[in-house]
Amino acid sequence: MLEKVKKILLDYTEVPASEITLKTDLVKDLDLNSLDVVNIVVAFEDEFEIEIPDQVISTLTKVEDIVKYLEEHV
Repeated sequence: MLEKVKKILLDYTEVPASEITLKTDLVKDLDLNSLDVVNIVVAFEDEFEIEIPDQVISTLTKVEDIVKYLEEHV
């Protein structure tokens, strides 16, 4: 799951894949803004054919949060 998440994140950041880990922070480490995060959520929804509720989006701050959420809901 981590590799799938990294693949999507790489479309939105200049950070090399080798530097993206479970502990990577979307805003601090990947330099993403709130619009980027929304676009990433849409990409995950499309890729995994799920809907991520708005109240969950604010809790997805690290790569680990995304991976856990997807593993539990896909």
